[in-house]
Amino acid sequence: MEGGICPICGNTTIVRYRPFCSKRCADVDLQRWFTGAYAVPVVEEDKSADGEDEEG
Repeated sequence: MEGGICPICGNTTIVRYRPFCSKRCADVDLQRWFTGAYAVPVVEEDKSADGEDEEG
């Protein structure tokens, strides 16, 4: 069974490797996470001068 588009190469996906079309594309995606090519943005909160939270 097939359906969808592989986010790596654009081929039709295969259920076994969904959302990818092959093990190769799944491995390419995993490598991108390991090397930091993908990153989840983080918003750092400002701390007061004494190191305590604003509320405390």
